[in-house]
Amino acid sequence: MSKASVDAVRHLIATRSFDLIAVELDEHRHHSLLRPDDWRNVDLFKIVKDGKAGMLAANLALGAYQRRLAEQFGVEPGAELKTACLEAGPRNIPVELIDRDVGVTLKRAYAAVGFFDKMTIVGGLIASAISSDEITEADVEKLKEGDILTNTFDEFARQSKPLHHALIVERDRYMAARLRESSKPGQRVLVVVGAGHLAGLARALEGRDPGDTETLETLGALPAPSIWPKLFGYLVIALLIGGFVWAFAQGVDVGRDLVSFYVFATGGFAALGALIAGGHPLSIVAAFLSAPLTVLHPALAAGMFSAGAEVWIRKPRVADFEALRDDLKQWRGWWKNRVARTLLVFFLTNACTGIGVYLTGIEFFRRLS
Repeated sequence: MSKASVDAVRHLIATRSFDLIAVELDEHRHHSLLRPDDWRNVDLFKIVKDGKAGMLAANLALGAYQRRLAEQFGVEPGAELKTACLEAGPRNIPVELIDRDVGVTLKRAYAAVGFFDKMTIVGGLIASAISSDEITEADVEKLKEGDILTNTFDEFARQSKPLHHALIVERDRYMAARLRESSKPGQRVLVVVGAGHLAGLARALEGRDPGDTETLETLGALPAPSIWPKLFGYLVIALLIGGFVWAFAQGVDVGRDLVSFYVFATGGFAALGALIAGGHPLSIVAAFLSAPLTVLHPALAAGMFSAGAEVWIRKPRVADFEALRDDLKQWRGWWKNRVARTLLVFFLTNACTGIGVYLTGIEFFRRLS
């Protein structure tokens, strides 16, 4: 978000002749930049049902942070990319979208890191949603300077090499391959990318990147699904069922007590999560009733039912989608806006269900000892 970058793009296109303009965008980001009002057409129920609530929440959290900075600087996130696309139109200059699909990038980044790094990412997104830090335009321009920019990204690579590789290095190589594919020898091409990609993109284009051997198909592929979450889910189910069998073997009263504890622990905490999220009373009931059953099914989650009930009862209005970006500038907006509140119901229901499962496990071991 830099006024200077916007001015530079506008000046270059106005004063020089280009055969092609390439921008660091994929189809989804290009569409959202040029048609930001299409938010109102989002089918929130389908997003929850398809398990894409996490992706939407991450985008909203990051977007809220960028929105606050945009108001400070008076320039929208991605304004230089949007300017390049809009300025190319009247001049009949072809525009090429060279970045990797944002969904693929996020999934590859998430799959590349371990559990604790995943928690760090989630924590960072939550922090960005509630952050009130003030960053000046001078701070942004300073970050674009050579040594500071290099040191910043070197530090990023040291802190999490897998994350840096997925978010930066792979995209440098992907964009270089897309440029080779879309441009012809002798063409004058204006390439508009973030400052953090300049060095890596230059190395890849000049053939100085020894690791640049992957094809576009490989770099653009979704990561193979990890087997560990499924195994963990099946292990939890096996332990619970085994615990119930053992309890009933000790006596009907013992088994009944443990089943009751499990139902009220998982259902009660799921309902508490929906309540904290500001869910409708029927959403809270849906959380309570579904949690004990969904824990025993690896493909289901209590949050699907509580959030589904929330969407059905409190259908988001056009005004909620229109106000979404502004509402989320403050953390209270997550409870105020119907779209964001539905996502909160989904996540807090699931998180609190996990607490209930944990307490049930403790109760099992207490009775075993």
